[in-house]
Amino acid sequence: MSKEFKRTLITSALPYANGPVHIGHLAGVYVPADIYARYLRLKGEEVLFIGGSDEHGVPIALKAKAEGITPQEVVDRYHFLIKKSFEELGITFDIYSRTTSEVHHKTASDFFRRLYDKGEFLEKTSEQYYDEEAKQFLADRYIVGTCPHCRNERAYGDQCEACGTSLSALDLINPRSAISGSVPVLKETKHWYLPLDKHEPWLKQWILEDHKEWKSNVYGQCKSWLDMGLQPRAVSRDLDWGVPVPVEGAEGKVLYVWFDAPIGYISNTIELLPDEWEKWWKDEETKLLHFIGKDNIVFHCIVFPSMLKADGTYILPENVPANEFLNLEGDKISTSRNWAVWLHEYLEDFPGKQDVLRYVLTANAPETKDNDFTWKDFQARNNNELVAVFGNFVNRALVLTQKYFDSKIPQRGELTEYDVQTLEEFSTVKKDLENYLDHYRFRDALKEAMNLARIGNKYLADTEPWKVAKTDMHRTATILNIALQITANLAIAFEPFLPFTSEKIKKLINKTDLKWSELGSVDLLESGHAINQPELLFEKIEDADIEKQIQKLQDAKKANELKEHKAEPIKENITFEDFTKLDIRVGKVLECTKVPKADKLLQFKLDDGHGGRTILSGIARYYKPEDLIGKNVCFIANLAPRKIKGIESQGMILSAESADGSISLIQPQGETTPGSRIS
Repeated sequence: MSKEFKRTLITSALPYANGPVHIGHLAGVYVPADIYARYLRLKGEEVLFIGGSDEHGVPIALKAKAEGITPQEVVDRYHFLIKKSFEELGITFDIYSRTTSEVHHKTASDFFRRLYDKGEFLEKTSEQYYDEEAKQFLADRYIVGTCPHCRNERAYGDQCEACGTSLSALDLINPRSAISGSVPVLKETKHWYLPLDKHEPWLKQWILEDHKEWKSNVYGQCKSWLDMGLQPRAVSRDLDWGVPVPVEGAEGKVLYVWFDAPIGYISNTIELLPDEWEKWWKDEETKLLHFIGKDNIVFHCIVFPSMLKADGTYILPENVPANEFLNLEGDKISTSRNWAVWLHEYLEDFPGKQDVLRYVLTANAPETKDNDFTWKDFQARNNNELVAVFGNFVNRALVLTQKYFDSKIPQRGELTEYDVQTLEEFSTVKKDLENYLDHYRFRDALKEAMNLARIGNKYLADTEPWKVAKTDMHRTATILNIALQITANLAIAFEPFLPFTSEKIKKLINKTDLKWSELGSVDLLESGHAINQPELLFEKIEDADIEKQIQKLQDAKKANELKEHKAEPIKENITFEDFTKLDIRVGKVLECTKVPKADKLLQFKLDDGHGGRTILSGIARYYKPEDLIGKNVCFIANLAPRKIKGIESQGMILSAESADGSISLIQPQGETTPGSRIS
């Protein structure tokens, strides 16, 4: 039996203030969190919805340096843009603050100090890469070099994006600083670590046994981490932008942003309710929920709970209903490549259409797997669902009432069997909606609300009151009374999802005091009640509007290609003797298959003229395995074998990267015998 709570505290992932908010953020976190917060408020429950900007860390410091401004100027720019955009979309935070606030700095500093004084941290000295030119230690993401597995020369210090292998910066061959381009040196530095391994036993019980009801993607990712075994994680880093580590001798060190940011939920609550915040964070009768994307699952299910547990006075999250990722036009959203639909730009390009975006993002919500946003689908859902079904039904009901009954609710008379059937169809809408919303199934809940509009639209289409009015006004009155009761129900049912539309319907039917508890009632509007002048709820979106958005994306892609895909600098000269050490041969592809759980890798079985060999290559995005069988390729035959994803790769297949980032195999022309040497 589920536990009863007195109140609900909702947090949503703090957007990083080095850029605007895009539709991926909205679909994954903020729209579902807002739907849930609105739903609880409509039910009359005590709820707090906490938001804010995450404003510390290396990327912001680097952006400031590149622009020649201070980090504070960077975060000020984006914090206020993000906050304004959320407000315009109708995201109803009780507070939207920031991690550069004085309250946050004190809260985060005090939190660290309590754990430090309790002996909850490990203190370790280690060697890390240091950029002598930039005079700073380097985060793994800001070290680039050659991947030791696939020889990709653009691998990062934490991962190679060509072969997908997780790396340590110390694994890289020929590492260099992404800040200055110089070769970094190893230098000793002292940091504090949260010993996650110490928390592993209770985490296993709490998550794997006590919270089996969590979404499968959340539960599965947590189980994978716990099965692998947890390791201590640094809570400080060498940087001058962030919350200073409040320990003597820690000059030049700040709290690591992953440690600092989630404390922002607490500090923002303190800022809002300085005298009452503890009941929201320390009372067992408070239900704590974290709305996040899948990239934050580990932090909110394992790391932050370990921090709270180490303190010993805080409650733990009851659920973490994380979503997967939303892609854009078949490609991953990328802020660095400007491949995104930015919220502030959408609000400018589509004024008054906040609910259209909320509707489409909820209907396409990546709740169980990654999903895709396309502008054509956006247009189709608006025109074929919101306009043709929802808007059409409400408008017809209001216009016909105006025409035949002087904009007053007509008296309902004797019901036909079809009337009774229609009324019964939406009598369970409240129960069904609540079941979906209580289980964070917002996409299904929206479908249920939309089904109510479909019921109404079908009812009017089937009963044809405009024809019945010619012979039977009593029957017409009953039909329109039922249609208007459905309209009032739509205002209630859609309020968590489409708040602007719901408000508009309430004004149109002149009934602003509708309550969630009344959802499903067939007597929301009394006969004789006057309604207002009909207006369209939605309008069609034309092809030209959509083509403009698609062109904007294509322009961004072209601009990014010109910016990012310049010719790489030519490497240092080598001797002829160095070149002769490479044994480059021709091989014929006998077999080619995708490597399981590695989206970019293909496994080749080659006829190399010497009995055959296996080579892995990160080109799966650009070639279908079946298209390569029987083809000749060029490969390095004397490269030392390396294991990738548990498979021994015996060489390297040669390819070229073009200006748009795509990869093409280098293939010999004409008939060439497998094993032939290239010189």
